[in-house]
Amino acid sequence: MAAQSVWLKVLSAVLILGAASSAFAAGALDYPNRPIRMIVPHPAGGGNDILARWLAQKMIAETGHPVIVDNRGGGNTIIATDITSKAAPDGYTMILTSSTHSVIPGFYAKLPYDPTKDFDAVALIARASPILVVHPSVPATNVKELIMWIKSKPGGVNFGSSGISGSGHLAMELFKNRTGLNLNHIPYKGMAPLLTDIVGGHALLMFGNLAPTLPHVKSGKLRVLATAGAKRSPLMPEVPTVAESGIPGFQVSPYFGVLGPAKMPKAVVAKMNADIGRIFALPDSRERLSALGFDPAAMTPEQFMALIKTEMEKWAVLIRENNISMK
Repeated sequence: MAAQSVWLKVLSAVLILGAASSAFAAGALDYPNRPIRMIVPHPAGGGNDILARWLAQKMIAETGHPVIVDNRGGGNTIIATDITSKAAPDGYTMILTSSTHSVIPGFYAKLPYDPTKDFDAVALIARASPILVVHPSVPATNVKELIMWIKSKPGGVNFGSSGISGSGHLAMELFKNRTGLNLNHIPYKGMAPLLTDIVGGHALLMFGNLAPTLPHVKSGKLRVLATAGAKRSPLMPEVPTVAESGIPGFQVSPYFGVLGPAKMPKAVVAKMNADIGRIFALPDSRERLSALGFDPAAMTPEQFMALIKTEMEKWAVLIRENNISMK
């Protein structure tokens, strides 16, 4: 009788679990059935914001699933990321983040969230490739000539960036680390004032975001020497990568993607991954991404989380070795 009682309890538990699983599956098929809040950790107008609004527009048009973009700038993205980490893990609050998510932990010993354990990776959307440009007064037409010129300057050379911890800043710090050059950082408050100064000759070199920098290259006001990504940009196929230019393994390819709070239903994550992947694979989406200087990219949630962790390790080492601080 005791054995029969145990068997009945096990059978009952299996039936309950099966019923719960069926109910969950039915719920997942109904997802989403109310607006999704897509947090953007920057003010309107930046790359994350543009991608989030394109996603919102496409989800309404393609699937009828509304997405509400919620800009929460400030605090080096920590405020918005913390809000996301503490949201209900039901698939109705997510964040369209970038490589900053992997960079910030290298600068702060303590954060109000764990950058991996408190999040579920949902979908990678795109990657970018900063471009190395110089003012035309710089006597260099390629990376090797640039290195030789900088070495000839006893006090080194100043470089500009759109701000501390940005992709342009870290790309140049990696360049400095790999070449041993004497490079001094001058941070600006955004890409617009940086471009104004470098076009005017007040700053001489930088790694810049492709979309806003390319028009100045085409007009001859700046000279491009290389791209920082793993491969050449389709917008400038004739321009080599930094790795091709004599610094093997050099790669800076900021990512953009969607994260949600940890412990989201797996079926919801899988559905969002498929929906986002389909949307950004559409011809007009790919054209839009290319115009903004992004390379369309897609990964499984597991691959995306692995990328986040790899980038965290890479930048933490660089920040520590180069003694970079937010001050």
